[in-house]
Amino acid sequence: MSTPPKTLPMVQILLCGAAIVMLAMGVRHGLGLWLLPLTQERGWTRETFSLAIAVQNLSWGVAGIGAGMAADKFGALRVIVAGALVYAAGLIGMAQATTPLLFGASAGVLIGVAQAGTTYAIVYGVIGRNIAADRRSWAMGITAATGSFGQFLMVPTEGFLIASLGWQQALLALGCVMLLIVPLAFGLREPGFAGGALARREQTIVQALREAFQQRSFQLLTAGYFVCGFQVVFIGIHMPSYLKDKGLSPEVASYALALIGLFNVVGTYAAGVLGQTMKKTHILSFIYFARALTISVFLLAPLSPASVYIFSATMGTLWLSTVPPTNAALAQIFGVAHLSMLSGFVFLSHQFGSFMGVWLGGRLYDSTGSYDLVWYLAIALGVFAGLVNLPVKEDPIVRTRGPTEPGLA
Repeated sequence: MSTPPKTLPMVQILLCGAAIVMLAMGVRHGLGLWLLPLTQERGWTRETFSLAIAVQNLSWGVAGIGAGMAADKFGALRVIVAGALVYAAGLIGMAQATTPLLFGASAGVLIGVAQAGTTYAIVYGVIGRNIAADRRSWAMGITAATGSFGQFLMVPTEGFLIASLGWQQALLALGCVMLLIVPLAFGLREPGFAGGALARREQTIVQALREAFQQRSFQLLTAGYFVCGFQVVFIGIHMPSYLKDKGLSPEVASYALALIGLFNVVGTYAAGVLGQTMKKTHILSFIYFARALTISVFLLAPLSPASVYIFSATMGTLWLSTVPPTNAALAQIFGVAHLSMLSGFVFLSHQFGSFMGVWLGGRLYDSTGSYDLVWYLAIALGVFAGLVNLPVKEDPIVRTRGPTEPGLA
């Protein structure tokens, strides 16, 4: 009789995993606060800044696949520690960059790679392998909610640091903060990965990828996640500038982003809890339809601090609430052996959407003097994502044992 693999205590996973996501995502959500002070001092266009953040999102998506494979094979510890060190280097490089190329390499490539190793896909792999299925969606919701609290906590902190230290020193300070992730990562050191080895899995990487990409449900989840990335990164990066263009103070933008983070705590937790009893893709469809409606009302209503705060609270409830049901659906359909890797591939689509959202925001603003076209596109894509999630089937795949195919274990 084989001995069941040891697992980490659930409380330990939730505390350490949530703290890691809180720091990594919290800093990331405040990067839009640097758009105006940095571009004005360097004499760069908004497109220059936007392109670097677009590259960041694309780098995050591409690197996320390799990070997921490494975490599935060798454990999350090594991946998270490496990600934290690269994150610190990227923030320091962002502060020192004097050309668009260096800025793109630091704010774009380095921070993007770092986020791949310190955020949801890696932590959710640990949750999937160590927490029972009947509590998995809830645990993912807890982690996402805490990451959202990081936005509420870190965005005002970043605004305070910029105001008190200047934008360059603020980035250096955040680089030091990122090193706190290293000791937290040891709380996610899984016994099953001792010595860098994992017990043999039923599928190779090649088999797992072939199975997933042949499933229509995987394709539809991937398409919907593209829209999530487009919407949240466009709003997160460009809304501060949009509000200032409309005559509102920078404090309104800081409070708006903080409200998104605060209400996202509620939204992500609720999505995780509801995912235990409701069809996860129905939750996703509701979120995308509600986003389209919320943006439409925001654009039609008279703009004021009050309307911004109402929009932020509503959008915050819908912000990253897509993350727990998407990843829980993947775990339910395909199992957890390759969860970090499959989440990485789905997340790559999210990051292609992020690239398009942030880049088009800067590009169309520079060419038209307005963000209107991108807002309208965000509405249309929300309707599209709501529709494509409706036919997704969440039933677990039934596999028949056969001869092992050659491929990466």
